[in-house]
This record gives sequence, C-alpha cells and structure tokens, in this order.
Amino acid sequence: MTTPPGAIALQVFKAEFFKALAHPLRIRILEVLLTGPRSVHELQDALGLDQPTVSQQLAVLRAKNIVEARKEGTAVRYTLRDPALRELLEVARRIFNNHLIGTQTMLRELRRESRRR
Repeated sequence: MTTPPGAIALQVFKAEFFKALAHPLRIRILEVLLTGPRSVHELQDALGLDQPTVSQQLAVLRAKNIVEARKEGTAVRYTLRDPALRELLEVARRIFNNHLIGTQTMLRELRRESRRR
C-alpha cells in the first residue's frame, strides 16, 4: 500500500515544524515569548545572548511560522504566532517531568541495589 502524496507532504510539514523546535535556544526564546511580545534586545537581555544569535534563531522560528514579527515604532516585537504553542510546551513539560520522575525512580533503585552488595 502506498502513501498518498498529500500524506507525505503533511508528514514532511510536521517534521519540519518539530525540527524548528529542536534547538535549545529556540525553546528558550519560545518560553520567554510565553510571557508576551519581546524585542530582540529584550530577548538578548532575558537570555544573556548576543544580537546575532537571537536574530538567527528568530529567523528559523519565523520561517516556520512559529513566531511573528510586528513593527512597533522603531522596534520589532516578536510574539508566538499560535496561542496553542503554550499548550504544546506545557504538554512537553509534563512529558519531560514524567520521564525525569521515571529516571529518578531508576536511580534510587540503582543506589539501593549498590548498597545491598
């Protein structure tokens, strides 16, 4: 059974979206933007990064329509394009928390096992 071309295009679209999120600095930028629109300068200050680094990561997020830029006077302010990103990041946080809880449980068991020897 072959996959229809539309389904393949959708899978590629999904993969590209998640690739755009697959960078620690881009995740940090999104987490800052959860609190509201920010300029590049404000993002630099919040993240402790230089302007070229922040701009480069914002360009990736803009290219995938994850953030949008709006001119306000002389400044450009960035915001999350879709409010559902808040939910996505929250679900991811819960998944990571569950994973870490499992890892902590295994670590405790490993320590108990070491003490028995």
